[in-house]
Order: sequence, then structure tokens, then C-alpha cells
Amino acid sequence: MKKILSLSIVAIGLSLSGQTKEDSIQFNRISTEILNYGKGYNELKELTKNIGNRLSGSEAYEKSVKWAEQKLREAGADKVWLQEVMIPVWVRGKESLHIKTSNGAWKNIKMLSLGNSEGTGGKDISGEIIMVKSLEEYHKLSAEQVKGKIVFFNYPFNQSHVQTFISYREAGAYRRTAASLTAQKGGRFAIIRSLSSAFDDVPHTGNMRYDENISKVPAITIGNTSADELETLLKKQKVIAKLNSNCGMKGEKLSHSVIGEITGKKDQSAIVVGGHLDSWDVGEGAHDDGAGIVQSIEVLRTFKKLGLQNNHTIRVVCFANEENGTKGGEQYGKTAKENNEKHLFAIESDAGGFSPRGISLEMDEAKRNQIKSWVSLFLPYGVYNFEGKYSGSDIAPLHDMGVPTAELVPDPQRYFDIHHTAEDTFEKVNRRELLLGATVMTQLIYMIDKNW
Repeated sequence: MKKILSLSIVAIGLSLSGQTKEDSIQFNRISTEILNYGKGYNELKELTKNIGNRLSGSEAYEKSVKWAEQKLREAGADKVWLQEVMIPVWVRGKESLHIKTSNGAWKNIKMLSLGNSEGTGGKDISGEIIMVKSLEEYHKLSAEQVKGKIVFFNYPFNQSHVQTFISYREAGAYRRTAASLTAQKGGRFAIIRSLSSAFDDVPHTGNMRYDENISKVPAITIGNTSADELETLLKKQKVIAKLNSNCGMKGEKLSHSVIGEITGKKDQSAIVVGGHLDSWDVGEGAHDDGAGIVQSIEVLRTFKKLGLQNNHTIRVVCFANEENGTKGGEQYGKTAKENNEKHLFAIESDAGGFSPRGISLEMDEAKRNQIKSWVSLFLPYGVYNFEGKYSGSDIAPLHDMGVPTAELVPDPQRYFDIHHTAEDTFEKVNRRELLLGATVMTQLIYMIDKNW
């Protein structure tokens, strides 16, 4: 009797959570299809090796637009279109950094200008380096101490956090604000230690911004090894830096996000799955965010291939300009609002193509709890963490409109070794890990489409 009662309670629980034995069967079908026949890995190779890095405004980005349009059609989209968006254009150009001590010769240091930074106009700018280890330490300096100097913001990536995105957010304040803080006190340019978990000499670029009514001085980044060596030198003697760079903003241009969808069988409320098509201008943009793009296309392909009858419209969005402007996401949200389009749910993959470990849920507690009740379905695929409450920047405008949003959470331990660097190449992506991410996204969308 107790056994019968127990089984009845389990059955009631499954029914209330919206999951059934049929769901486990469909999860297995999805996994079997993608892991055996998924095209995402080969498509990522095409994107990274045939096109390469894809900074917004570049010729390579425009090639990627045509590529994404073609891949969505091949995946079986009922409709594919380009959404116009005005994007900022930033160009890196030639750049170099040299340092020397009082009695030494100039030594070349690996560096990258931060995205959207102004350069030196091709002229040398030099001065003495002063070092700070935190924003608090910098704020204690007087304008007289900073004027005419180069400020080295030597804040290390916090290795204590198991969740590396916490460390990234903490260090991100330095990348975003270093240039304006330096300019406020009359400094010539800013150097930051890369936002990197790796113990190497690879510089990591990334977006920065200028405060209004503040002079625009250059901001550059150096790798961890160079940062350590510079710190050692500065503790012993005076060090001079010389920067020459040609980067800068070149206005705006018309470009596009790429959108494809399969029409809902019952209503046309949209379930969005996406990533950003652009990347930084170093490396190949494989993990960031070629992985998210091919995973999203794989979702649509799998629904079509398996004949899954989607109740709602499933829409793939390859967003433009996430890296240095988020204009693609903003335009998508604006257009959706203007057209009064109903969105049921949106999920983004923009944290690398490593093994999926969870899904972060930015929505009301009722919907969070419903998705968390499906955890037993996801556990066989290594997905257990549903505690996060954030989602991607490209779908933030949808969240602001009241749409429940989410983000795929891959294993984070290696991501910030290569994030925004020349090391972000196709060879760093594992086929099974990448396709498992696509599997989990497809499984989640299957459940959302069935139960919402």
C-alpha cells in the first residue's frame, strides 16, 4: 500500500511539473540526433576558418551575415530575414607598446588596445608609469600625482571564485572605466591587466567606454606575465612607457542581424534562441560567440529534422554588434515593441561552447520553479544548476519588456583563459561539448513550447 501511494505521489508530481515519460523519450531523441548528426561543429569550422574574426563594421562581419542567412535556410527555417541596425565602427590599426627603465633599452610588450578606445593618432605618447592595485587606491591619488603619467591598473583576476564570471564582473570595472578615470586627473593613457584567469602573456581586449565631457585618452591591456614583470620593475625603479596606436571610431554604418524561424502550429508567440554573430578582431571568435550561433541554428534544424510539432514560433536570432555596442539586441527589442510582437521566452548562448552545466533563469519565481521542476530530465545530460538569475545582454531589452529570459551556463573554468584573445580559435572547441550545449537548449525549448 505504501509503495502504491508513493508511486501515486510521484505521478502527481510529474504531472504538476509538466513532465512525462514521453518527455524523457523526446530528450533522448534530441540528444541522439544532435550528438550523431549535428552540424554545428562543422558549421563553426566554416565560420571561423573561412571567415574568421568578425568585428562589427568589418568586411568579415558582412560575410558572416550572408553565411548565417544561408545556414538558417539549410536548417529548414520557414522564413529568414535581415534586420537593419546602425552599428558603431571601430578600427584597431597598427599599435605598439614599449617600456624601459632609466638605464635600459626599449622593450616591446605584447598589448591590445581596448575596443572603442581612441589611439595616439600614429604618434608616440610616453611618460612615467604609476601603478595602482585597486580603484580605491587610485581614488586616493591627487591630480598632481597622476598628471602627465601613465596609470597601470594592476588588478588581478580573482582566482578564489569557483564561478569565474564573478571574477570577470569584478575585474570588468577596470576595463570599462580606466581611461576616463585616468583622464579626469590628467593622465596620458591607461594600461590594465587583462581580465584573464590564465597564467600566460596573452592580452585580452574588450569593450570600454568614455564618460561624457571627459578627454578621451587611450586604454590598452597587457597579459598577466607582462603585468607581473612590470609590477616587479616598478617596485625597484622608475619605468617609462611609450605607446603608438592608430585605433579609433569611424562613425556608424548600416548592417544587419540575421533572423530565421519555424512557424508555430497553434500560435505565433515567439520563443527566441540566439547568440551574437560578431566577435572581436583577434582570434576567430569560436567560443565567443560562434559557438552560440551554431548551437542556436542547431535547435531549429533539430526541430525540423525530428518533426517536432512546435506549438509556438521558434525564432533564431544572430545578433549584430554585441561586443562593442549591443545595437543588434537593442534594435531587435525596439522592433518587437513597435510591432507589438508577443514573446513567450528567450534564451541566449554567450558563455562559450564548453560542457553545459546549467541554465540561468531571469524570470518570476513561478516560472523559475516550473523549469527547476524539470531538473530530473536534464540531470542525465550533466545539467544541474538552475540557480542563476541573469541572462544575456542581447536579450536584455526583451527582459525589460517583461519576457522571461535565460542563458545557457557552460562549465566556466577555461573560458576566461581565451576570452577576447587571439587564442579563441576553432581548435579550442570540443565537438561533444559544443553539441551537448545545443542539445540542452533544444530540450529546454521543447519543454517551454509544450508547457507554456
